[in-house]
Amino acid sequence: MRLLHTSDWHLGHTLYDVSRDAEHAAFLAWLLETLEAQAVDALLVAGDIFDTANPSAEAQAAWYQFVAKARRRMPRLDVVVIGGNHDSAARLDAPDPLFAALGVHVVGGLPRTRGAMDQERLLVPLHDAKGRVGAWVAAVPYLRPSDLPPVPGDMGDRLVEGVRAVYAEVLAAARRRRQAGQALVAMGHCYMTGTELSALSERKILGGNQHALPVDLFPDDVVYAALGHLHKAQRVGGREGVRYSGSPLPLSLSEAGYRHQVLLVELEGDALREVQSLPVPRTTDMVRVPSRDAAPLDAVLTQLEGLPAHDADTLEWRRPYLEVCVSLPRPEPALRQKVEKVLEGKAARLVKLTPAYTGTGGALAEVQPGLSLKERTPEDVFRARYARDFEEPPALALLEAFHTLLTDVQEESP
Repeated sequence: MRLLHTSDWHLGHTLYDVSRDAEHAAFLAWLLETLEAQAVDALLVAGDIFDTANPSAEAQAAWYQFVAKARRRMPRLDVVVIGGNHDSAARLDAPDPLFAALGVHVVGGLPRTRGAMDQERLLVPLHDAKGRVGAWVAAVPYLRPSDLPPVPGDMGDRLVEGVRAVYAEVLAAARRRRQAGQALVAMGHCYMTGTELSALSERKILGGNQHALPVDLFPDDVVYAALGHLHKAQRVGGREGVRYSGSPLPLSLSEAGYRHQVLLVELEGDALREVQSLPVPRTTDMVRVPSRDAAPLDAVLTQLEGLPAHDADTLEWRRPYLEVCVSLPRPEPALRQKVEKVLEGKAARLVKLTPAYTGTGGALAEVQPGLSLKERTPEDVFRARYARDFEEPPALALLEAFHTLLTDVQEESP
């Protein structure tokens, strides 16, 4: 059997108020082509279909259109989707009757019937090219603290052990159903121990990332665990069969260097044969000037002048995103205007201008230690605050302006 594992689409995402809809459309079109070209038997999407719990109409339309196109082009494809922490469980579950008729299995939130976990919705058979059941999936969505069963206080962390109990129950039910030669697969949207978090775009979940889940959550008979939440593709605990696929697009400028991919998983009977990375084409580049750290304004402007010119035939959404980082030893009120002027006619779109102040960064008490606030003159405080951000001393004109304001305030005081 061939499975394709992906996650963290974040449909509806914007980068500094710039829509990513066109980039997502390109990814979904590529994904359809890949599913067909690779003769995939089952698609596993491990959460965060949407970027927010209340996605735009355009984001929802992209999701429904993808499902419809996948079903038309690959009628035998099994599709299994779980909800993530960005998703609304109720929104994902609402069209379940329609999706069930199409053979698409979506589990937005942990299903319960009369207080008990609904194992029927969490266990999904996967079929091979001949229509035979080749694997069973324990499709566990993102678990919120309210989803977890109570555990005895002497068993350790309540949240971690609660998640363990949920997976143990679902996997036990899957073992009872599978027959000889059928593989056991798990899905989850969670944060595991020993992994690398992209702090700029991934929320802390399950009571905070200190509640990282151990890899032994998935026993050795789970031949593959398709995980979502972390945007950087990675193995967990050194196990080949416990993987984050990562996001298909960089969701922050800090993720520009990540390997964005989907994973093609090959099963041979009830064993894992191979996991292959399929890189997702980057349709819109991300550029940082300078490439590392920050540089003085003159040096940055020179680098910006060397950027390629804008091609009128290039679609707007294909223009590279640009972050500019400038070190500032002194205030530069016209910083943005100078940068934008140099970028006129260039291909890149400025989405983030980051000033890097070269001052001490220290607290006021670290300047002239031992003096109380009462013993410091207003100019002392002003100079100390200025030095925290800027390496050079304040200009004479700035000091004169400060003293003018100070005189006005003092003269107005009763």
